[in-house]
Amino acid sequence: MAEYPETGAWLMVLDQSDRQGIEELLKEVKLKEKRRKAIDSFLHEVKNLLNTIPEIKQVNITDQSWIPKGIKVPFLQVPYNIKGKFHFLPPASVKVIGSYLLGTCIKPEINVDIAVTMPAEILQAKDYLNQRYLRKRALYLAHIACHLSKNELVGCVKFGYFNSNHLKPILYLSPQGKDEKLVTVRLHPCAPASFFKLNRFHPSRNNVRVSWFLEQVSTQEGNDEPATPHYNNCILVDLVMEQHLHFLFNAAAEFPGMKDGIGIFKVWLQQRALNKGYGCFNGFIASMLVGYLLSKRKLNKMMSAYQVLRNVLQFLAVTDLTQNGISLFQDTDDSVPSLGEFHQAFDVVFVDSSGFVNLCAEMTASKYKQIQYEAQKSMEILDDKTVDGFEMLLMTSKLPVQTFDHVFHLKNVAKLQEGCKKMKLLNELIDHGGNYIVTILPHLLSLLTRGLGKRIHLLTHSLLHIPEWPVNADPPKHKDGRYLSFGILVNPVFSTNALEKGPPADSPKAAEFRDFWGENSELRRFQDGSICEAFLWQGDNICDRRLIPEQIVKHLLQRHLDLPKSALCYVGGLLDSVIEVDKGTAGSEEKHISVVQSYDDLSRKLWNLNGLPLNITSVQGIHPVFRFTEVFPPVPVKPDYSYYVKDVKNKCLLPSNQKPCGVYVPALKVICHMEGSGKWPQNKDAIKRIKAAFHIRLADLLQQQHQLTSHPSATQVDVYKDGYVFQIQVGYHREPLILKEIHTPEGMLKYRDTEESLQLELETIHLPYLTSTLHGLQQQHSAYSGTCRLAKRWISAQLLSNYISEESIDLLAAYLFTQPAPYSPPASSQTGFLRFLNLLSTFDWKNNPLIVNLNGDIKESEFAEIKNDFVATRTQHPVMFIATPNNRKSSIWTKGRPSALILQRLVELASASLQTLERQLMDPLDNHDLKTVFRPPLDIYDVFIYLNPKHIPRHLEAVDRPKVTYSRGILRNDANVHFFKMPVVDYDPVQCYLRELRSAFGEFALFFHDTYGGSLIAVLWKPQAFTPQPFKTSHINAKMLETKGNQLQLVPNVEAILEDFEILGAGLVKSVEALTEKWKI
Repeated sequence: MAEYPETGAWLMVLDQSDRQGIEELLKEVKLKEKRRKAIDSFLHEVKNLLNTIPEIKQVNITDQSWIPKGIKVPFLQVPYNIKGKFHFLPPASVKVIGSYLLGTCIKPEINVDIAVTMPAEILQAKDYLNQRYLRKRALYLAHIACHLSKNELVGCVKFGYFNSNHLKPILYLSPQGKDEKLVTVRLHPCAPASFFKLNRFHPSRNNVRVSWFLEQVSTQEGNDEPATPHYNNCILVDLVMEQHLHFLFNAAAEFPGMKDGIGIFKVWLQQRALNKGYGCFNGFIASMLVGYLLSKRKLNKMMSAYQVLRNVLQFLAVTDLTQNGISLFQDTDDSVPSLGEFHQAFDVVFVDSSGFVNLCAEMTASKYKQIQYEAQKSMEILDDKTVDGFEMLLMTSKLPVQTFDHVFHLKNVAKLQEGCKKMKLLNELIDHGGNYIVTILPHLLSLLTRGLGKRIHLLTHSLLHIPEWPVNADPPKHKDGRYLSFGILVNPVFSTNALEKGPPADSPKAAEFRDFWGENSELRRFQDGSICEAFLWQGDNICDRRLIPEQIVKHLLQRHLDLPKSALCYVGGLLDSVIEVDKGTAGSEEKHISVVQSYDDLSRKLWNLNGLPLNITSVQGIHPVFRFTEVFPPVPVKPDYSYYVKDVKNKCLLPSNQKPCGVYVPALKVICHMEGSGKWPQNKDAIKRIKAAFHIRLADLLQQQHQLTSHPSATQVDVYKDGYVFQIQVGYHREPLILKEIHTPEGMLKYRDTEESLQLELETIHLPYLTSTLHGLQQQHSAYSGTCRLAKRWISAQLLSNYISEESIDLLAAYLFTQPAPYSPPASSQTGFLRFLNLLSTFDWKNNPLIVNLNGDIKESEFAEIKNDFVATRTQHPVMFIATPNNRKSSIWTKGRPSALILQRLVELASASLQTLERQLMDPLDNHDLKTVFRPPLDIYDVFIYLNPKHIPRHLEAVDRPKVTYSRGILRNDANVHFFKMPVVDYDPVQCYLRELRSAFGEFALFFHDTYGGSLIAVLWKPQAFTPQPFKTSHINAKMLETKGNQLQLVPNVEAILEDFEILGAGLVKSVEALTEKWKI
């Protein structure tokens, strides 16, 4: 076992807010005294009822004719024939056990467990064999159900499986009428504690005969029978219930922190969905673990609830119960199995005080590894003062699709029967009473863990949960479970490796490798000269190779379990289609890399230019493509000159009216800083002229020394290189300061921010820093690019991209990687996008700044300082405040946008989209049309302007791919072109039209559009614009006169405005449709 630190050495002091949070949480989840009294009253009535149930005569177990028609036996009686007699006698005792009595019961579901001890007279000495005891237990329950279901005091009576174990049915009771939700009582029939000898259930012993299970004539008995440890453990649990209760009572005596600690530990388990289902870490195991730590002096009775929680999490984080089991058994007794024997029989070992019961018998190694991972993450959160530990640990529900990078579902669990046969798991199937799902699950997980190897950090599964059923219905069959879900945490360093390298060809393990991977395994020679077995996975580009784990899972399940690929629904890259256009061999990552390589080469050429009067001090790209966040990265373009009009004078191309709009060629902006010198003038206009001269000089030198087509202008020089257009802008480090200069009438020189100076600072200082930092983040986290691009695509699809800056979205996405708590940083863009929606919809924008700690440059102590500054000056800041290391007190990226209304709209849309996506991704039977969340709700808009796709250059980027496409005037990359002219740069008629609309009619309406191929402009009238105004000639634009009383008033002329929409967009606009008449006052 890993070394465990002394409590006093590391226990941090809980801050005031977290302490209050835990106290409030405990008040919220603990039972109130009034409710407890009502529950006690109902329990007393149930006990009286149980003691008055009439006897029945002795019959064979298989003779069930005495059971009334309205009641079914809650047991899958396969095989049906079994020896033994059954008759009903009232319980020997009825005792409340478990968390209710201990005081660790928590809301929202209040369950009270009652042990109903069956009289020894109805049991026989050999009832431990072949499910006889378990069948009697089920018949005992059926008779109780028959009588309680008729009683007026009891409302709902249902059967259920305890922890979804089909061998352990229990009875659920709730009170009548308005008290139905007061409590759920669970009746557990059990044998008297001393009826069976415990060593009869040693994990190495057999208590289910193969011949009985297979319904064959017995040919041998005893020695050659396989061990049935899970079956044995199942019966043992019934024999030690009271012993466990006494152990917990003794532990909790004079230890108030234990009860509260168990309570909040249960909340922790609940938020991670670890506490329900077959093989769960339920409240009982949680309580026993706290008891164990107390017995080992890892806890003391002076500790608070928080200290108990922290100790438990620390223990789980450093202790691997799959390798080093723990035991509460204190004595030395040779008949008691050793921990080694338990490890041979079970995946996870935690032995109780009797020495015979494994409390984690049903848990898989994968599920425990998940618990260990969650505990490790929680310890990191508790040690990190920059996050709200209480919120992350106890108030945040961790859903699978946000926690795991890849999720996959086995749709038809009945097919696992064939897998059991193929893997020859008959002995294990007998041990699990015929439940082929829980039989094969550990083997399936072991197979996939081996196959996925270093590509993953963690593989885990959903807990099999079987709901309760009415007493007049047959018990659920194993095949009734709709599906099994699995989660993968990907290791991005290895997950995209296309080659699976095996052992050397002459190694004894080579045959084992071929057997594991199948006929596609082949010998390959590697660079070091070795010849090894290898398996090559498909993947033309990085996007495809990210889904190699999917190929591995499908291949292994088909090869080893005969599960067809159609039985699997893999949710890993279902959203990729939204941000990929004609992927082919080059996906978006490759396109980004191609641009950056071309830019790097241009940068070198700029540095090495001869003939510049001043040296270049830095070359920095500021376009989103340089930080890998451009939704659709540009591709190299060779214009087809027949689609353009040649401008001979300016040596450039112009769009042609006769053809569809040409391809969209973005200008990739690059800031080229020149060294400081006394030669620079100190006048802002003179600086602009010097920069214009530099642009002309740069264009000439690039043309002469590197034969690059260049087109200079006063503000930049466009360079056509490798099919891309780079827009170089010369920068001078003192220019922003000079732009701030203001001369007062008294002749004083003052500095004040101006719109021009702030814009220049943004472009020449802040954007280069942001771009280089986020480029570095992308190198660390390969999923950052996809996350960001999906986020931008979604915001644009909601028609809101003009109302929030690209840089804000880049920073929101970056936050998910710099502050991922309570998760690991996303390793898939799909998971990152879901977390982005969650962040947008749940973050408290009103009261908190979003601190994006790029490069970890903000120290722990500085977080509080930023928050305090923000709170003190909240009214001066934008509605969305994003702080970065070099921008802590003013949120430069969100100034002016989004507005409060737009942010509210984004929050609502994000919340609705997240719910829809989570539902779709967790339901394998869904049609998975994930584009639903990228289709905006249009019911709030007043006017639609429909556009002609012929003149939408980015039409192919639309969410729903258009059926009709247009040639955009580009030649193939290998086309032979002897001379180059500068393509038409940054030309998108739709954006030009939108600028004109906002300029002309911005006072009347807001205009919404999807930048990426949208063929619709949605218009929303501004209510204040329709308030009648007094007549003034300066206010006459787009308005008409109305007489009200004796006064002339101006009101918007909506009919004329709608007509102007069409006139302004002649050729581009197909039609204008008014949906409402909100303008009518």
